[in-house]
Amino acid sequence: MNIPAWLMVHRITVEPYLGDSAYGPRYGAQVPGVRCFLDAQTRLVRSATGDQVTSSSTAYCPLATVAPAKSRITLPDGRQTTVIAALRRDGAGLGTPNHLEVQLT
Repeated sequence: MNIPAWLMVHRITVEPYLGDSAYGPRYGAQVPGVRCFLDAQTRLVRSATGDQVTSSSTAYCPLATVAPAKSRITLPDGRQTTVIAALRRDGAGLGTPNHLEVQLT
């Protein structure tokens, strides 16, 4: 089971992080119009390295979304932010809403 489409009222643009180069971070092609539910709530979260950091918002996206840590996200208001962590929430058939929880700076 996935998060119902009628709850995915926001659209974001995702540029997946590919790694670092001599000139800074490298990103994949933009994926515009990724449907999600955007929760603009400030909270403390753990980064991929285990550090405690402040997240300004969380996007709940379809499970197939590709947005690894350090990816660049453009929010509906045009603000650009970075992925702190992307957490797969897969109930493996238990009836829970499967999704990717994308914590943003």
